[in-house]
Amino acid sequence: MKCFLLLLSLLCYRNVGADAADWPQFRGPGGQGHSEAKNLPLTWSETENIMWKVPIAGLGWSSPSIQGDQIWLTTAIEDGKSLHAIALDRASGTTLHNIEVFTLENPGSVHSKNSHASPTPLIEGDRIYVHYGAHGTACLTTDGTIVWKTQELKHDHRHGPGGSPVIFEDLLILNCDGSDIQFVVALDKATGEIRWKKKREHIGADRLSGKSNVPMAYTTPLLVDVNGTTQLLSTGADSIVAYNPRTGDEYWWFRFDGYSNVLRPVVGKGLVFISSGYDRPEFYAVRIDGAGDVTESHLAWNMKKASPLNPSPLIVGDELYLVSDNGIATCLDAVTGEQHWQERLNGNFSASPTSADGRIYLLDEEGTTTVIAPGREFESLAVNKLEGRTLATPAMVDDTIFLRTDTHLYRIEKK
Repeated sequence: MKCFLLLLSLLCYRNVGADAADWPQFRGPGGQGHSEAKNLPLTWSETENIMWKVPIAGLGWSSPSIQGDQIWLTTAIEDGKSLHAIALDRASGTTLHNIEVFTLENPGSVHSKNSHASPTPLIEGDRIYVHYGAHGTACLTTDGTIVWKTQELKHDHRHGPGGSPVIFEDLLILNCDGSDIQFVVALDKATGEIRWKKKREHIGADRLSGKSNVPMAYTTPLLVDVNGTTQLLSTGADSIVAYNPRTGDEYWWFRFDGYSNVLRPVVGKGLVFISSGYDRPEFYAVRIDGAGDVTESHLAWNMKKASPLNPSPLIVGDELYLVSDNGIATCLDAVTGEQHWQERLNGNFSASPTSADGRIYLLDEEGTTTVIAPGREFESLAVNKLEGRTLATPAMVDDTIFLRTDTHLYRIEKK
């Protein structure tokens, strides 16, 4: 153990992320649920600390992405036949742009906990990248002009679109894991043309042959710099793979038994934290300094109970925080996996936890946010209720929380 801890202290890694002043992608600047927001409200309700509440037409579970004075969301109108990108004014909630990006004759069905507009927009400079899974991907300008769009990334995502895009240098990178084909792809972010496309190579033979559950997944990759080398950590059915984001070549892979993966990987303490997905989720901590097949050599620890299927993990300091879909919150030592506490919260959870202003915010599916203090003992600080369903992860910028329900977007701020 001493040697292992020494290795972790020597391993240099960092997230490859955007400006911390904005919230330009799923789970914030670094993609791991950390906000530099201060002076956030501890309590709110329909009548307390709501600066504005504006209706959003259709249905979408994309999180708000924020840059400067603009908030971008996607939504699906007419049960997915009309897919839109919407920009709101951050100060007032006024609609700045409402662009129909794609029209579909038959968008198909989605899972009851999904929508046709679930991937979160990504903002970089004056460009907005919106993704609707196999329905299409597009680039817009901040003034609402469509730069390019493509519907080449065909696959059967069965339950609707899930994973959000990431940017590396001049590439827009996406996971495309359908029940029929599974691949990771990089588009030229200026044109939308495919620059590289890699088939998933580590899916179990039974799953591919149809003898086991289908190998679909709904995850967002994570970029991390390990000792000067950028890795693209991408989870799909039966494995997580570290790719070279420039070429799609594999650095290493870790195998497990699971499919329909949703949560985004999180990295800290020289480890990547993932869940195996359905049907019996198992949680893994894997060292990220390997090469080739690291399944036997680089597992640090694993956990079989209370593993999340949908909410992504959160690291704060030396602790790892999880909330399972059925509301079991767990605090672990990130390096060893030792459990500090475990508490059952009311409700079911899909949104990922967020760390901000010295607190952790946990949003369930029915509008209730439980605010807890980080630490090795459980301490609930507040429980706040809004109307509507809530499956999208909130965004937190400056002194404000932007929280999306199935019908509205809220600006929550101290009055």
